[in-house]
Amino acid sequence: MNAKSHLPDITSQPNSLNARPLQWVGMEEVSLPLHILNNKGEQLHTHAKAGIFVSLDKANAKGIHMSRLYLLLNEQLANKPLNGQVLTTLVEDMLSSQQGLSLSAKVDLAFELVINKPALLSNQSGFQAYPVAISKTITNGVIKTELSLTIPYSSTCPCSAALSRQALSDAVAEQFTEQQLDKNALLEWLTSQQGSVATPHSQRSYAYINMSLQGEQLPDLPTLITQMEQAIGTPVQTAVKREDEQAFAKLNAENLLFCEDAARRLKHALEQNTDICDYHFKVEHQESLHAHNAVVYDQKFA
Repeated sequence: MNAKSHLPDITSQPNSLNARPLQWVGMEEVSLPLHILNNKGEQLHTHAKAGIFVSLDKANAKGIHMSRLYLLLNEQLANKPLNGQVLTTLVEDMLSSQQGLSLSAKVDLAFELVINKPALLSNQSGFQAYPVAISKTITNGVIKTELSLTIPYSSTCPCSAALSRQALSDAVAEQFTEQQLDKNALLEWLTSQQGSVATPHSQRSYAYINMSLQGEQLPDLPTLITQMEQAIGTPVQTAVKREDEQAFAKLNAENLLFCEDAARRLKHALEQNTDICDYHFKVEHQESLHAHNAVVYDQKFA
């Protein structure tokens, strides 16, 4: 006789007290490895925290078969490259594993995607981590896919830049009073410490983007991240040499950004992406002038 047949199974017993359905039952903060393919077919490896849930629609059931969810998560995600079809199969199998207890299932994944980024000019490169969250839900046969990204970038205040230019102009006028300027003297003064009259304030900024995706497939995440960075125009850097740092300063000067400017650039990029059917986002400039942040919230559908 199988020894397991002698072990009690409390969850199989009916619940006679307070018999009510429950929306989501499951586990969260489950650790597992993830393998993500980029558009070159290369595997990017990371560690994820997963939440895995089903609805408990059978009101008089004691509970769900939770261990079955855990085993499915490991079997279907820990050793396979992540894609939309894998997640769809997972939530469908989660429902099947509950033997009629559930009508809905979802899996949430939170991880950091580490990308090797080249410097602007030199041959240097370095690694940058981007927080990513993916949620796949099935309810009454309808599948939904949600994707969230956090994109850091640099923002230089246009107002501060204009005031700095005005301060430099005033200082040049005060330093060089003659009508005919000596070019070499002007260049020498500009590159001296005296020439640093004022600098515009800049800050590290963030775009927190939440997207609803068309269909079940996931986009190529490194490519999507790069597209969002290019839309804003001033991505933060990793390893740099002096030529890269100077190029970064020029890039910021070419892309002076109020939070409204960054939000409009981001909104345009999201509207142009046909894989995205809905979105909402927050743009946050963590100001160096003020002790508070400048922010924009926006969404596709009010």
